[in-house]
Amino acid sequence: MPGIYLGAILFSLTGMMLIDWKYSLALRVAPARTTVTVLTGTAFFLAWDLVGIVTGVFVKGESPLFVGVMLAPHLPVEEVFFLLFLSYLAVVMFAVFERRARARARSLARESS
Repeated sequence: MPGIYLGAILFSLTGMMLIDWKYSLALRVAPARTTVTVLTGTAFFLAWDLVGIVTGVFVKGESPLFVGVMLAPHLPVEEVFFLLFLSYLAVVMFAVFERRARARARSLARESS
């Protein structure tokens, strides 16, 4: 079934956005910074992919799960959405760990007082 891979990525991205929104992790707290960071990360990984494609390291495999739209040789449209999801996941997880570290520091400070 064409499109299942893209659908799974978009489903996961939507879930990540809902978690981010519910717990005010990144996008609600700093929308411009989050957007710039995610787009910069996506552009970096896309450039990385293009270098890998040009050097012959990355080659698109055949799968009936792909939509079939190619942005460049060996670069399916799904890759861009995956890289967007990966970058957004990294930002959200950074916010989670940063929040946990702050809470732990506050807890330790209270215990030592």
